[in-house]
Amino acid sequence: MGRTLAELDADLTECRACPRLVEWREHVAETKRAAYADETYWGRPVPGFGPADAALVIVGLAPAAHGANRTGRMFTGDRSGDVLYRAMYDVGLASQPTATHVGDGLELYGTRITSPVHCAPPANKPTPAERDTCGGWLAEELDLLAPTVRAIVVLGAFGWQALLPVLARAGWGVPRPRPTFGHAAHIELAGPAPLHLVGCYHVSQQNTFTGRLTPEMLRDVLGRAKELAGLGG
Repeated sequence: MGRTLAELDADLTECRACPRLVEWREHVAETKRAAYADETYWGRPVPGFGPADAALVIVGLAPAAHGANRTGRMFTGDRSGDVLYRAMYDVGLASQPTATHVGDGLELYGTRITSPVHCAPPANKPTPAERDTCGGWLAEELDLLAPTVRAIVVLGAFGWQALLPVLARAGWGVPRPRPTFGHAAHIELAGPAPLHLVGCYHVSQQNTFTGRLTPEMLRDVLGRAKELAGLGG
């Protein structure tokens, strides 16, 4: 019998498979940022966040050094998370518009957030080898979610490129040539159950500060994905 999602999350937090990522996440946790000097950083791999029967999955890139690597929860404690959770709250996927720390009361409705790389990488850029090494965790997570997941929102091209081969190996019919990433791109895959894949620009400060991704654009994508996942209007 395989692991439950909770067991997978617990085992993931002990992973030390990528030496460069282990060294970096622990260095950041030790040196800290001045604003968080009094806090104890998580400094380990960050598991997915959300219910085990999620119909919608949001796939990011990797934990932020002083965000999830500090708090231990996806998109929690940084400006990218501020934008994402505000939009999720606005469309009815989150119980509150802010995410500051584990235990702040935040709940996700029918939605789970994960990433292809679970450790904070230097310069926020994992290597292809690190992506592939970490891909086994994502594959098992999606396998456990397969009975209920109906839609996936992918934040950024890195996550899109990492996810497609994982979905193909898991039995979903990914077209060849593989679909290219784009904001609001939408494809439907046949497989264990029909799966809608929706692209969205990443909620990075580079995108949100420049207006490449606006709150309205993000709400539109999340609202559409919510409907595709069967989570209501």
